[in-house]
Amino acid sequence: MIGDRSDATCRNLWEHIPAAYKGCRRCSDFWQACQLASPAETHECVGKGSGQTNHMERRSGALRQSCARFVRRTWSFSKSDSMHEIVTRLFIIRHHLSLVT
Repeated sequence: MIGDRSDATCRNLWEHIPAAYKGCRRCSDFWQACQLASPAETHECVGKGSGQTNHMERRSGALRQSCARFVRRTWSFSKSDSMHEIVTRLFIIRHHLSLVT
C-alpha cells in the first residue's frame, strides 16, 4: 500500500492484510493512526530503542539503497504511485528469490 501516515491509509492497509496474518503480533512506533487501525490484542507500540522494529527499518533502508526511485532528489524518482508500487513489488520478489537460492 502506498499512502501517507493518516488514519485512512492505516485502515486501508489493515483491510488489505491477509486474514492469516491479522492474528500475528505486530509492533509499530507510537503513531496514533497505527494504534487506531490495529486491534490492541495483537498490536504493541514500541520505541526505536526496543529493537522490535529493526528488521522493518533494515528492509526500508535496503529498498532505498538499492532503488534510486525511493530517494527524492534523484532523476529516477517515480512520479506516479503505480510505478512506485510496481518497483516495490519487484524489489520484494527479487529479495525473496535471493533468499531461496
